[in-house]
Amino acid sequence: KIVINLSPADLRKEGTAYDLPIAVGILAASGQASSEALTDTLIMGELSLDGSLMPIRGALSIAIMARKQGLKRLLIPPSNAGEAGIVRDIEVYAPKNLRQAVRFLGGQEPLERVFIDARALFREMPPQSLDMSEVKGQVHVKRALEIAAAGGHNILLIGPPGAGKTMMTRRLPTILPPLTLEEALETTRIHSVAGLLRDHIGLVTQRPFRAPHHTISDIALVGGGAYPMPGEISLAHNGVLFLDELPEFKRQVLEVLRQPLEEHQIVIARARFRVEYPARFMLVAAMNPCPCGYYTHPTRACTCPPGAVQRYTARISGPLLDRIDLHIAVTPVEPHALAESPSRETSQDIRVRIEKARQRQAYRFGDIPSVYTNAQMPPKVVEEFCRLDDKSRHLLENAMHRLQLSARAYDRILKVARTIADLADSEEIRAEHVAEALNYRTLDRGTWGL
Repeated sequence: KIVINLSPADLRKEGTAYDLPIAVGILAASGQASSEALTDTLIMGELSLDGSLMPIRGALSIAIMARKQGLKRLLIPPSNAGEAGIVRDIEVYAPKNLRQAVRFLGGQEPLERVFIDARALFREMPPQSLDMSEVKGQVHVKRALEIAAAGGHNILLIGPPGAGKTMMTRRLPTILPPLTLEEALETTRIHSVAGLLRDHIGLVTQRPFRAPHHTISDIALVGGGAYPMPGEISLAHNGVLFLDELPEFKRQVLEVLRQPLEEHQIVIARARFRVEYPARFMLVAAMNPCPCGYYTHPTRACTCPPGAVQRYTARISGPLLDRIDLHIAVTPVEPHALAESPSRETSQDIRVRIEKARQRQAYRFGDIPSVYTNAQMPPKVVEEFCRLDDKSRHLLENAMHRLQLSARAYDRILKVARTIADLADSEEIRAEHVAEALNYRTLDRGTWGL
């Protein structure tokens, strides 16, 4: 009879990663393995019936924790060696089976240390299969996506079926700035915990693009469950969360977006545990303007009854709409534009402008914690960096009155105008920047849906 004590008892333990350390502990306690090497070594891994090691979840987080604890070595399954080997200042080894692990700990069989050069992984990134140059027409929509990417703004595309909303959205990651090493590590940790890393893939080097179906549950979107796991919101960390057919999502599912959009993290609290997952992402949503889809179509007539348009858009609550900076009306591309040659401006050309605008923001917000882009500015910071001259202020006040814009649109317009000014390499927000920003508040206009 063997009694195994997993101390401390009040800390919940679950999963198969304890198979290997329990087996090694039994062998060491019975004198079949050396116990001297266990003092400064962390061992994690799942054992199959033949003694071979199977992959586990969260290997990168485990390696980072081991380094913080001052441990010198980490034994991990070979499939997880790529992600754990990124961590510096700790020796990572990947035995193939239990026998090899025991012999290595006893000094009877050497193992090669796993070392992964993270910067080399960035250099080996595969080329993008999508590109903005493939989008024909839709110049104003591509401009809006450029502004959203430059300032980290959430964006809503409204248009009839076939207008190209999904096509353009799927190309948004190609114009976003590349991940920094710190962002890549954060993103990899989340995907590792969720078990989404492919074998021997050590680092997520491209920004995530998550597009859940509108039938998704609130737990699948936020995360949690009996065994807490990150949801789609956290899996989109440092990337894009795309919600197509936004009004078709359940109301309670949409409402859970409000907290992460504001605080950039998800807190899952249950009776027996509390988990925090990061959730800093760009929300990109698309919707038809009405139930039949053709309210804004230039040639096809809308067949919806009176009031249907307002009821349809009312499925999106005011507090959620308040957190979306740009509302863009998308119309179908004219047939003659479809026959034209692709645009010469590639995603790389657009990304160069976006990176310059992001650099201006990094310099501007360097001393302000938790503010990295214009979209994240709190009201006090907006007052400091979004000051208007008399001409711009008069234009904005006039537009607020004539277009019947809501009060919540005011700050959003200022933030978007600040981003437009950054793209124009301008320190001051001028009247033309405000005028362009005013065009991106479609759903705030009092005449929408009437």
